[in-house]
This record gives sequence, C-alpha cells and structure tokens, in this order.
Amino acid sequence: MFTLRKTYVPYESPFDPCCPLTPKTYQTPPQLYMPVQPPNLPQFDPFTALSKGTLWPAYYDPYFGRVEGKQVEHR
Repeated sequence: MFTLRKTYVPYESPFDPCCPLTPKTYQTPPQLYMPVQPPNLPQFDPFTALSKGTLWPAYYDPYFGRVEGKQVEHR
C-alpha cells in the first residue's frame, strides 16, 4: 500500500540505558515519487498557491499529526 508516512524500528543496543520508542515514523514529500514534472499539471490560483506553499496540487502535502483523525495544516 502506498503511503507518504513511513515507519522504522531503530537499533537497540544492549548498552542503552533506555529503550528507544518504537516504531518511529517520518513523512516523505510527494515530489520524491514524481521524478519528472508532467506537462500541463493543474495549478492553484495565486492566492491559494501562496497559502499552500506550492503552485501545483500534485505537490501539495498537508502535514497530519500522529493521530490521523486530527489534521494540522502549517500556514
């Protein structure tokens, strides 16, 4: 299943005083999965593009917190 949020399990050394929190997650941007920008992509209007931070909706990725029910958008 394709997802922009990835998970990994960090290495636990036998000498670590505290066990790390597992699993750890991180988010990848959508432009990693588009090696070439296709021609004629739809564009946001100028005001929306400034608020979203990108001109193309295909490259827009709002940040979602760890709880998927809560959607937090950076402005």
